[in-house]
Amino acid sequence: MPVGWNFQISKAHFIFFVINITFAALMLNGKKIVIVLPAYNAALTLERTYKEIPFDIVDDVVLVDDNSRDDTVGEGKRLGIKNIIKHEVNKGYGGNQKSCYKKALELGADIVIMLHPDYQYTPKLVHAMSSIIAFDVYPVVLASRILGRGALRGGMPVYKYIFNRFLTLFENILLRQKLSEYHTGYRAFSADVIRSINFTANSDDFVFDNEMISQIFMNGFEIAEVTCPTKYFEEASSINFSRSMKYGRGVLRVSLTHRLHKWGLIKGKLYAKETL
Repeated sequence: MPVGWNFQISKAHFIFFVINITFAALMLNGKKIVIVLPAYNAALTLERTYKEIPFDIVDDVVLVDDNSRDDTVGEGKRLGIKNIIKHEVNKGYGGNQKSCYKKALELGADIVIMLHPDYQYTPKLVHAMSSIIAFDVYPVVLASRILGRGALRGGMPVYKYIFNRFLTLFENILLRQKLSEYHTGYRAFSADVIRSINFTANSDDFVFDNEMISQIFMNGFEIAEVTCPTKYFEEASSINFSRSMKYGRGVLRVSLTHRLHKWGLIKGKLYAKETL
């Protein structure tokens, strides 16, 4: 085959690559997308999660290791993750997310997607979730395990499914919303939303997620949902029964606080106007 023909093929591939990159940027409306990975003992699953992240639209990845007992940080470095934060003491799930969002904002993110690095949620939904925000359809997107039949099929324990449905019903009544679930760990936010809420006032424990949703609704933002399959397996993170009960009590407290604050009967500290 002539040398010139090889050059033409290479040139065509290069032009096609440039067009694809440009098209992806235009499709996401020029928004900077940052994925944050709140990690704890995620060394065995981090690679599977990271390799499915769509880097045609994702600009940066932030890995925050909450003082893991395994080599999560080393695995992150091996994969080439540039933004790695290691907590020298365990700050909890909420404390981990606080570091995630602060760093994402420092990097100039327009869209921040929180994805668990335990491979329980597929990164393949990043395109869909990002597009909803990038084109101003909704400012927040949750990947719901409950829409459709993915939760039980993916291995969610029956007691967790029942708790999920009960707590979601309670929250929808008190917050006057219609979400299919409040407890997913896969969430996308406009950076403007994160800046507008005082997330640093939230708990360092698992109830952080619910407090954040309460703050978002209190500030008048709407939340979209997309159907998300889920996987429960040995390496995937999951809280035990006693921690689930503690979480459930926290969810009830947040819901009641939200409603009482709305009625003007109390002033919840979560809704103070302090911003970053």
